[in-house]
Amino acid sequence: MSGMNLVRAYGDTTGDGMVQLSFTLPVPAGPRAEAAAAAFAAKMGLDPALVVHAKAMGPDFTFFVVYGRSSVVIDLDEVHVQEREFPLLTTKEINLMVRSRLRRKLVVVGGTVGTDAHTVGLDAILNVKGFAGEKGLEHYRELRVVNLGAQVPAARLVERAAQERADAILVSQVVTQRDAHLHHVREVAAAMAARWPREAADRPLLVVGGPRFDPSQAAELGADRVFTKGTTPREVASYLVHALAPSAAPAAVGAQ
Repeated sequence: MSGMNLVRAYGDTTGDGMVQLSFTLPVPAGPRAEAAAAAFAAKMGLDPALVVHAKAMGPDFTFFVVYGRSSVVIDLDEVHVQEREFPLLTTKEINLMVRSRLRRKLVVVGGTVGTDAHTVGLDAILNVKGFAGEKGLEHYRELRVVNLGAQVPAARLVERAAQERADAILVSQVVTQRDAHLHHVREVAAAMAARWPREAADRPLLVVGGPRFDPSQAAELGADRVFTKGTTPREVASYLVHALAPSAAPAAVGAQ
């Protein structure tokens, strides 16, 4: 470690290393369960490990909150994140760039795939009501959005994208049990690969989003871009313009 930019967790005082964990053990609630939770946290390196909350989850499981001290120290100089390599554009700039460079509507087909019935994230990006004070992609005059909703089979999503001559396929996944979100994205990538060679000029972008994704996973999932929690519609729209109509930002912005 460089020793110049080190941090520890903050609980009661700066650098005390105190952290709070929550987890469930397959043990009926009671003193034995609480002792097991403390031992579990201790094996994770917390010393001391204090069980501050325990709640029965049915007859055979118990949920815990544990508070304790961790010895872990992080050097911020060794922490690397994927930086946004494109400018965050305004709505007017996005519409102007699509109109002037593509000279047609930019088409986005989106859905949640497989067993995932959650559309909150999908709708936050696509629906006109948007998210975090920003209008969704349906609000952009130069974008055409086809929202297929929830539990769409991967093959159907790709087939519809081909029918619509989509520029991008947007996949939102919330369900993560047994890595279902990764499995379903790979299904979409495989269906796309069967339809379009990677270098095909008419191959849509595969854009993936959800709370449990890591942006660095794009290549291993066969995606072009991965967005995680907190992503706004304008960020997605700016990326699409960057990827599909690249060049410098417009010098002047016309009417929306």
